[in-house]
Amino acid sequence: MTATSLFPAQCFLGEGPYWHSGRQSFFWVDIENGKLFEHNLSNSTTKTWDFPHRLTVVLGDQNGLLILGLDRKIARFCPETEKLEWLCEVESELELNRFNDGKVDSRGRIWIGTLSRLFTKGAGSMYSIGKDLIPKKKLSDLTISNGMAWAEDNRTFYFIDSPTHQIQEFDFNPESGEINFRRIAIEVPKELRTPDGMCIDREGMLWVAHYGGFGVYRWNPKTGELLEQVKLPVPHVTSCCFGGENLDMLLITTAQENLNENELEKYPESGDVFLIQTNSKGYLPNLVTF
Repeated sequence: MTATSLFPAQCFLGEGPYWHSGRQSFFWVDIENGKLFEHNLSNSTTKTWDFPHRLTVVLGDQNGLLILGLDRKIARFCPETEKLEWLCEVESELELNRFNDGKVDSRGRIWIGTLSRLFTKGAGSMYSIGKDLIPKKKLSDLTISNGMAWAEDNRTFYFIDSPTHQIQEFDFNPESGEINFRRIAIEVPKELRTPDGMCIDREGMLWVAHYGGFGVYRWNPKTGELLEQVKLPVPHVTSCCFGGENLDMLLITTAQENLNENELEKYPESGDVFLIQTNSKGYLPNLVTF
């Protein structure tokens, strides 16, 4: 599989790729610069919006609007009117914390994690947010709350706390939203660097962005086996999602952070987003129902 540059975004910390089928667009964010990108596949145009916050997550709701994670707050955003409606907040007392990765479960609840901007060990947590807009803490003592995915049966939840180099597997109850640790599904060898964001394909395989690892790696969570690697011309690969008309295109975000001047010169496409035509298909993302 060959990665092609979709857009020269030059993000400091590109993250949060999201496919919006109603708009036939890929969205992603530049966290530290508070920038939201939308690239429409049908006409190859790209729009941007700027926010005076760290913008960490972009999701969709059942009305076609966007749900954003801004610092430690969740907001609803209309791209046409640029109206921002604040919904809820977590960890208001922890000024150094911010949201990181987030997804939506099959019942329309948001799952979103936090981290300290100093990457303090154990300073982060993961929450679920439902219709009552009351964040419920699901995991604590996290350092870099990152990739999430659900298996097709919605009874298995995968999660990455990046510094552990593990992909954890949980029992998931879609009715109650409760999770219970089951096992370590994948141990990522240190030489493959750090697992970051991820998504799942229809065969149940996990596509994991490896920060520092120059690629996206496809793992079998049932056996722990590495199946294939999509190589990229940049080291810091941050996340990925399926999209496109047939849900067989993989959008990949990357970052410039933690690269010095010489490294940025060596890897000038760092911070850009890439698109790969795969032999796999993903799922439409779940939509927020409140």
